[in-house]
Amino acid sequence: MSVPRSVKVCQAIRSAAMVINLKDFIKDVPDFPKPGILFKDVTPLLWSGPAFAAAIEELDRMTQAVDYEVIIGIESRGFIFGAALAQRRQCGFVPIRKPNKLPRATFKQTYALEYGEDSLEMHQDALAGHKALIVDDVLATGGTAEAAARLVDKSHGDLAGFAFLIELDFLKGRPRLSPHPVASLLHF
Repeated sequence: MSVPRSVKVCQAIRSAAMVINLKDFIKDVPDFPKPGILFKDVTPLLWSGPAFAAAIEELDRMTQAVDYEVIIGIESRGFIFGAALAQRRQCGFVPIRKPNKLPRATFKQTYALEYGEDSLEMHQDALAGHKALIVDDVLATGGTAEAAARLVDKSHGDLAGFAFLIELDFLKGRPRLSPHPVASLLHF
């Protein structure tokens, strides 16, 4: 029985001789979700097992010095990267969701986006004093991550830092997250 082509491709990509450029897996989508926004689509990276694995491995490496016990993922793509990183680190995962999606008592935080306003919620009993790393796919203006940090404060957790797949440097979101460490894998 022969080895399927897809398995051969994955094996070739995993070989030490190959280097994956993760930026090649990020696609620009103009005017999404509204005119004037250039959206960075991470789904092609997720479609590639080797690229996704490499991204998680690198996020893990970049956050090795951060002292945390639990990972918080921001809905929705933060769930993907945060849960994968939590599994790799064998630590807990806490979802931060859009309003009215969590079944028990929550804290709510409203924030401004670069293209509007939104809110996030987290279970009130999710952290109980634990040190948390907040993970999301993109750091843009920093409003979403800052709102997540406020939820950590409300829940009496200890914010250890932030990790992002992508940072849009020109939007200058990083200063809003100071003084906490920020790890970003890709910069645009």
